[in-house]
Amino acid sequence: MGARIVLFGATGYTGARTAEAMVGRGLRPVLAGRDPQRLAALAQRLGGLETAVAQVTDEASVAALVGRGDVLVSTVGPFTELGTPAVAAAAGAGAVYLDSTGEPPFIRAVYERWGPAAERTGAALLTAFGNDYVPGVLAGALALRAAGEGADRVDIGYFISGLGKGRPFSRGTLRSLAGIATQPLYAWRDGALRTEPAGARMRTFDVAGRPRAGVTIGASEQFALPRIAPGLRTVDVYLGWFGRASGAVHAGARAAPLLSRVPSRAVATVADVLTRRVPADPAAEALAAARSHFVAEVFDVTGTLLARTRLTAPEPYAITADLLAWGAGRAAEHGVRGSGALDAVAAFGLDELVEGAAEAGIVASPGDDPR
Repeated sequence: MGARIVLFGATGYTGARTAEAMVGRGLRPVLAGRDPQRLAALAQRLGGLETAVAQVTDEASVAALVGRGDVLVSTVGPFTELGTPAVAAAAGAGAVYLDSTGEPPFIRAVYERWGPAAERTGAALLTAFGNDYVPGVLAGALALRAAGEGADRVDIGYFISGLGKGRPFSRGTLRSLAGIATQPLYAWRDGALRTEPAGARMRTFDVAGRPRAGVTIGASEQFALPRIAPGLRTVDVYLGWFGRASGAVHAGARAAPLLSRVPSRAVATVADVLTRRVPADPAAEALAAARSHFVAEVFDVTGTLLARTRLTAPEPYAITADLLAWGAGRAAEHGVRGSGALDAVAAFGLDELVEGAAEAGIVASPGDDPR
């Protein structure tokens, strides 16, 4: 394997799990971060991996780690605050870049700001390459293939069931959610990307035999699925993690125009205060029996359901670690298709992604009817 794999942010919760998943696949990533002692301890635990110190705010120190064709995996968040140096370094070097973000403003910046720069250098930028939002892109692509001609709208839903006691999210996840709560997001409406607040729409999906509500959020699907099916006029992604609070999130969207006037630095400070005392790692007992559910439904212009795909998987952090490990390994060995900002289907092909997702435990729901 000629290309070098560098894992930036290796000592964080998601980074450490990704490092473990990479080693489990026989990969030998360079573990990069800002704390040499923690890096050394993790590297020793994982079999004596190489380490490198890089500063999260210093693009030059990250750029020194990768060259053309190398693979840079970033798990450093919140990405809207800390993610730019890594993606800029990869774009400048002509490297392959993957990250674990789920933050819509950062995803949009990768596609709209850094994608054109990456095309000029031959870099490939695969943002949100984890539970957020590869499973929905995969489910949507499969449903579109099953639907054939006439697809007008795709709805994607993300849900979790079987959570045990304790907090199921890491401090980083909660910090990211709090940080983007007041920011304008986006949707694919009337055949174009439109700015709108999170939670602007709400609907229910049939998930594991029961109705579950979700609210809209910006994601990767609004960029990926119209590339797969250029005739799509609507792509909506619904997040169903809020349970009974979904209605309150939906109602809160009305206040978004006022909240968006709050300076981003003030929002970041408040988010930091709110999450400072939260433990860094999620509660293991909360995730032990959790299952992730992804639903994609394709409709024609009359609102008739053409196809439905349901996927199930382990808990979100396991999905993210395994997908990042698979994507990095495959990119290092075989490269990716194309350059610029790419989704998982464009980078690897749908059939290859189906196989890689299955290795991460993302599979079709047993006995699912495609309609």
